[in-house]
Amino acid sequence: MIVCPNCNHQNPEGATQCEACYTPLPVTTSCPQCGATVQTDASFCGQCGFGLQGNGDPFGATGQPDFPDLEPTPDLPEVPFPSSPEEPATEVSEAIAPASTPSSTATSSTQLQVENASLLHVQTNSVLELPQNLPIIHLGKPGGPVPPDIDVSGFPDSAIVSRVHADIRVEGGIYYLEDVGSSNGTYVNHNPLVQGNRHRLRAGDRIALGKEDKVTFIFQLSS
Repeated sequence: MIVCPNCNHQNPEGATQCEACYTPLPVTTSCPQCGATVQTDASFCGQCGFGLQGNGDPFGATGQPDFPDLEPTPDLPEVPFPSSPEEPATEVSEAIAPASTPSSTATSSTQLQVENASLLHVQTNSVLELPQNLPIIHLGKPGGPVPPDIDVSGFPDSAIVSRVHADIRVEGGIYYLEDVGSSNGTYVNHNPLVQGNRHRLRAGDRIALGKEDKVTFIFQLSS
């Protein structure tokens, strides 16, 4: 049977045009090797591979398909292999070892200096360190609605100090003093601190809790 290349109609052997669409049919013959139907202009048999145009070898005399000559690959330098499996592990570990960078060195060498604040009690020459983790530090005596962070009940003349007397507020590393309604007032450098106002403390400021400068502290900063 001859299959029409246009409409795939199967035509009888020897037909020159398609019975269905009248398309000219290719001229066929039989493979001398296996007898399969092949076109007369075919180079080799699609059934057994027999060469139809040459000497019967579809791949030529060499038995290999003909390919265009390729340019030879240039020789690459030889890479020596390590004599033992331990050597590459050592080289890799040295290669990936983290090196110190300028940023890390600068970070380790540059440290922020934190100032520590304290109160020096003038009458007894005692030093009270201010807590560093509190935004508001209460000065006074026990027994009030707010327990004091700096308890002055053990100092002489502490009777003039109210239980809730004054606060030291810490904002951005700056210390502020304010009176919170004490009975005998709060004084900074001998000047009364009006309730509701606050004073920015600086090293050397003199703080008196109550009148007559009997319970007095010097504000100190140290790094």
